[in-house]
Amino acid sequence: MTETGSTTIPTSPSYASGTSDVPLLGDTIGANLDRTAARFPGHDALVEYATGRRWTYGEFDADVSTLALGLLDLGIGKGDRVGIWAPNRAEWTLLQYAAARIGAILVNINPSYREHELEFVLNQAGTRLLVAAKRFKSSDYEAMVEQVRSRCPDLEHAVFLDSPEWESLWRRGTAADPGRLTAAKAELSADDPINIQYTSGTTGFPKGATLSHHNILNNGFFVGELCGYTEHDRVALCPPFYHCFGMVMGNLACTSHGSAMVIPSEGFDSGAALAAVDAQRCTSLYGVPTMFIAELDRPDFDGYDLSSLRTGIMAGSPCPEEVMKQVIDRMGMTEVAICYGMTETSPVSTQTRADDSLRRRVSTVGRVGPHLEVKIVDPATGLTVPVGESGELCTRGYSVMLGYWRQPDKTAEVIDSARWMHTGDLATMDPDGYVSITGRIKDMIIRGGENLYPREIEEFLYTHPDILDAQVVGVPDERYGEELMAWVRLHEGSPELTVESLREFCTGKLAHHKIPRYVHVVEEFPMTVTGKVRKVEMREQAKRFLGLGTA
Repeated sequence: MTETGSTTIPTSPSYASGTSDVPLLGDTIGANLDRTAARFPGHDALVEYATGRRWTYGEFDADVSTLALGLLDLGIGKGDRVGIWAPNRAEWTLLQYAAARIGAILVNINPSYREHELEFVLNQAGTRLLVAAKRFKSSDYEAMVEQVRSRCPDLEHAVFLDSPEWESLWRRGTAADPGRLTAAKAELSADDPINIQYTSGTTGFPKGATLSHHNILNNGFFVGELCGYTEHDRVALCPPFYHCFGMVMGNLACTSHGSAMVIPSEGFDSGAALAAVDAQRCTSLYGVPTMFIAELDRPDFDGYDLSSLRTGIMAGSPCPEEVMKQVIDRMGMTEVAICYGMTETSPVSTQTRADDSLRRRVSTVGRVGPHLEVKIVDPATGLTVPVGESGELCTRGYSVMLGYWRQPDKTAEVIDSARWMHTGDLATMDPDGYVSITGRIKDMIIRGGENLYPREIEEFLYTHPDILDAQVVGVPDERYGEELMAWVRLHEGSPELTVESLREFCTGKLAHHKIPRYVHVVEEFPMTVTGKVRKVEMREQAKRFLGLGTA
């Protein structure tokens, strides 16, 4: 409550709902693709920059149908789980839409998984068919599949890309009766489960977020709407397809608008990303902040023509202000959007708009998306907190997953009786409905009874002239419970950074209890395949080389 003279004015609750004149889509993914292909048959649908392969919407739609018929002829149908274990390449996208067209549930498998993780996911999902690359980077997928196959009783087929078995699948589709596909499509509902995406599993075994046509088609569509996509847009997709960022915010945003999907490379490569934008005249570029940092830091950056860029999406972790300024000024992405979400919410819940100020884009994750609700609650009581107060961000609406695959107990831990998804993220909401993420409940550092949020400290460290990137984690401390440690990457040619010099830089500008006690200079941070920094791993490494026990 606030007081004005003798009048008490109630404080608004931290709640917002997304209104829209555009209705939700009631399509299945396959039906939506059919409509787009009928409208724009000659427009580019998919371009694989590294190989030069490309598909118009007419060609893409036809190949999706052929692959779908091949799956049906193999005995795969509605509700069967089909695993995909591969980097970004055209076949990943074709299988995504082919599985959706017949109602098979696509199981996204992280390209960095090792044998034990692969075995767990195949068995937990009950996967009947696995489509995989033969290898990627240092991973020999064929050998790993051979190792686990005898321990995966549900796995009937393993088909590797660029193999005779893959070619056979296509021949099956070419020879099959098209009427089988028509019959299969008639059995589908937009509310059917269509995708299982596994969470990172940093606190135990991964959980399979189960998503419907309705979940991910609408999320991709409305993300594209807020980016202003039309059939004239061309989107460079750097994030991996196994993650929602690539296959939903990327692929589905494009196909629901008739835009072109451009794959710069199998795995992220900063030079390939910029070259693809240049050669394909991309209007939009996707990435996590570390990807944009790598692109901007290239010595040959000015040699690429990026004048076609208008927009793009930065998501996955907070965007430093200096990085956002360069993305707008040097890349020309004046309408670049910040998105916030999680796998369990398809993923996007909030997004900045094209006309939002620089301050909004770096200090907030935007406003709630169309047809969605968000609120911020006290984690202890579950009650909505007043505007401006910190609490746990919750979201509700069409995007919330059906549940964790075969884990109703885990589902009940995060989705309450009113269908609110509890994100585990700490946030605040301002009077205009803009949300700021202040940290993870689990990432919050408690030093001597003070609650410290890494994001605030990291933002300050970016102002140091020698620091390219910074991450702050908590490490055990006998006196304070936890102490702060800064992991930093330096600009090329920068002098050595010591604890003493960094503390001197911070003194008088940061409260003393927010100044890192430890500094660790690295060339790269531990990262997930999606480009997110693995703070859990950083904390564990820090404890080892500092010789610290557990708090």
